This record gives sequence, C-alpha cells and structure tokens, in this order.
Amino acid sequence: MLPDFRLRQREYLLEISRAMNARLDLSSLLKLTLKSAVEILAGQAGLITLRRDDGALAPRASIGLPLKAVPLFEPLWRDLEDESKPGTTLDISFRLALASRAAGVQMRQVVALPMEIGKESIGYIFIFRTRGVGFSTNDRQVLSAFADQAAIAVHNARLYQQVSAERERLTAIIENSGDGVMIVNPYRIIQTWNKTLANMTGISTDEAAGRPCYEVLNLTTKQGVSVCHTACPLINPPEDGRLYAEGLHHRADGISITLADNYSAQTNEEGQATQFIANVRDMTRLHEAEELKQTLLSVISHELKTPVSIIKGYAGTLAREDANWDKATLADGLSVIEEEADRLDRLITNLLDASRLQAGGLKLQLSYLNLADMAKTAVEKLQTTTDKHVFTVDFPRDFPPIRGDFERLQEVLTNLIGNAIKYSPGGGLIKVTGALAKHNVVRLSISDEGIGIPPVDQERIFDRFHRVDNRLARQTPGAGLGLFLVKAVVEAHGGQIGVESVPGQGSAFWLELPVGGQ
Repeated sequence: MLPDFRLRQREYLLEISRAMNARLDLSSLLKLTLKSAVEILAGQAGLITLRRDDGALAPRASIGLPLKAVPLFEPLWRDLEDESKPGTTLDISFRLALASRAAGVQMRQVVALPMEIGKESIGYIFIFRTRGVGFSTNDRQVLSAFADQAAIAVHNARLYQQVSAERERLTAIIENSGDGVMIVNPYRIIQTWNKTLANMTGISTDEAAGRPCYEVLNLTTKQGVSVCHTACPLINPPEDGRLYAEGLHHRADGISITLADNYSAQTNEEGQATQFIANVRDMTRLHEAEELKQTLLSVISHELKTPVSIIKGYAGTLAREDANWDKATLADGLSVIEEEADRLDRLITNLLDASRLQAGGLKLQLSYLNLADMAKTAVEKLQTTTDKHVFTVDFPRDFPPIRGDFERLQEVLTNLIGNAIKYSPGGGLIKVTGALAKHNVVRLSISDEGIGIPPVDQERIFDRFHRVDNRLARQTPGAGLGLFLVKAVVEAHGGQIGVESVPGQGSAFWLELPVGGQ
C-alpha cells in the first residue's frame, strides 16, 4: 500500500507541477501553488512569503488564514536564513505557538519549505495542520520536490512579469513618442505604427499594420517618382550605411507633407536583420522654413535693389558736371529719390517689425482711441493718391472708443485701405464701416470692388512673404509683409482678422477688437 500511496503522490505532484509551469500570472500561480501544497500534505492552511527587492521576506499569498491575521505570523519567517540550509525543510514548531497566540488562530503543526533557484532563496512555503500527527519524512521529501518546482514556476512568472513590464514600458514610450515610430520586419511588413505616425499621416494603426510600408507611405519626390520603389535604403543600402529616406506623403485629405525615415536595423547572432525600427519625422515645416529663408533673401535682394538702383541712377544723373539742369528737373529728380528712400524706409521698418514679432518683441503703447476718427483720417490721407475711387466711411454715432496703440492701429488702417486701392486698379467704391459686433467687441470692415483673392490664397494671405500669384501682384512692389504685420498687431490687441473675397468681384477685410483692449 505504501508504494502505491507514494506513487499517487508523485503522479499528483507531476500533474500540479505541469499546471504551475503553464501559468505565468504570478498571483494566480501563487494561489495554485499554495492550494496544491496544502492538498498534498493534507494540511488545513498555508502561507507563501517571497523576497522583496530589498531582500526582506513578505507574505504574498495565504489560504485557510484570516487576512488580518497573516502579518501576525511574522515570527515564523523572521531570521529564517540564519537557520536555513539549501535543500532542506525547516522545523519551526517552537515558533508556531507564539504566532498562533498573537494571531488568535489555533495551529498545531507547521513545516517551512524553502523555494530556491540554485543557491538563491526566493521565498518559503508554510503548511499548517490544526490536527493530526506531525509531518513525516516522506511528507518533507515530496514537499521539498514540490517546492523546487514551485520555485522554478515562481521564478519564470517573475521573469515574465519583468518582460511584460518592460514591453509595456517600451510600448508606452513608442506610443507617446513625439516622433512617428514604425517597425517593419525584413520583408518590409509593418508590425508597429504608433499614434503620432497615425496622426501625422492620417492612416490609423489598424489600416497600416500587416501591410507593406511601401504601400502605406509610398513616399515620392516632387516630380512624383516613388522613393520607396526606386531608392528604398532597406533594399539598396547606401555605401555610408545610413538607412535614410525622405519624400512626400500625400494624405487622403489632400494635404501633402514631407516625411523623413531614419531606420535602425535589429540583428540576430548571425548578423541578419530581424526587424527595422523607423523614426519618422514631419519635415514639412523645416522645408517651408528653408524655402522662407530663400524667399526672404530673394525679396530683400529684389526689393532693396530696385529703389537703391533708382536712387543711384537719379543721383548720378543729377550730379553730372556736363549737365545744367533746370529747377523743375532737379525737383522731379529729388522727388523720385525721396520717394524711393521712403520706400526703402518702409521696407526696412517692416523687416525689422517682422523680426521683432518673431522674437516676441512687439510692444504696445495703449491709450483710449476713437477708431472712427482714425479711419476718416486714413481715408483723407489716401484719397489724394487716387482719382479712380470713391470712398465712404460709415460708423454709428454710439461707436465706442477702444483701448489700443495709436501708431500701430493707424498702420493697420493705412495698410488695409492702401491695399484696397492697390488691388482695385480699375477704381470703384471702397467702403470703411464700423459696428458693434457683439458685447464689448467692435468690428471694422474695409471692402473694395477689385480683383479679389482666390480661395486657395485666402488662408495664407496673412503669412509672412506670401503674395497672391497673379499678374497685378507680380507688377506691384512689395515684400509680402504688410498683412502679416496687420494680423500680428490685431492679435496683439486681443482681436482677430479675416477676409471674405470673390475673385473678380472684390474683397472685404474685417477685424474685431475688444472695446477695453487686451
């Protein structure tokens, strides 16, 4: 009978060990381990302690014991390392009475089973009996083998927890990265596609995962040639070893952006690539900034060169010693020089203002202003520059004063009315109107009957150096800074500005300002 009993014990132990090793959730594994150990030894209660990061033991699972009583059994595992020897069970019955009295739970027998990996103790299993005989040598042998299996299972579960935690940490880093992150396998099939990349491209993770990257992104040159098919660094690595690709990505919403992919290869022990991690950045703004820089240089060279050439030409002509100019000719020449000098001054002032705005240095000198009077003054001043236009100024009598910078707002009015004249070369009516738009907000509108603004340009008309691409704009001098500065001044006052326009019928620029100022 005894051999059969031991055989059943070992078969049961083998079955439980398989079940334990199949589980990787530590909490679930500890419960199964403890339940199995109590059943094998016909105990009534059990307790597992595991070693913390600081090396101290702490209870992690219990069965058959009141939860509040578990910490009171601390004398059982206190200083166990001083008595423990690798591979042995411990007889700590002499401590049981003290712990039982403290916990108010009657226990008669206890055995402690060290769980060890090699020579490292990772914790203990305590099995309690409230009745019956003490634990036999066979019990201790079977349970020692069980503890070894439990130690391996617990160790594996902890390793799995660490790997899972690391994976979750890396996933969180990837998902919350400010750059787009794409991971592809050696066949260029997308395995990972983070939130930033989804927002950047307009392609969701579900749409991208499992598909070839050259189909999802399909970067192209400005000429429409596919970079992914003709110059993919994963297929044809460059001599310098830099895995880099850059090109245009055309989003489904019609927006085109410039993306740069920096790849990093992950290799196995044989040096073969197992996957490629791509750091994807939106280079659109960088390219726009570079183009803006080139535009600035072009604008400055052109806009400054023209008046300088005119001034130099007139000055040289008037200074000729072989000519005897009459007063009228001298006056005309000097007038041209003065006009071109004023033009230079305006351009340099605008460039300086734009530079200050870029550095956040626009300062306002605030006072209470009568915007209606300012509009009338601006119209009277500019009306002398044209004989093709009719002007109307319409403000209600109860139009409230606003708090603002007189010089800056006068520049705004002059710029907008000047543009209305400039871009309605055939003449027509220019209306300047004011109204109380809503509570404590005034609205000013300047409308003309000119050439209008195409819809594609209406969103960018207030950008630095942007000019509408039409014949009149190309023939009209300017650096494309006027409306940029107008918008900056209005927004500095806590207001907003916009335009409504129909090509061929005219434009209406409007601005809203708070009555009390910002």
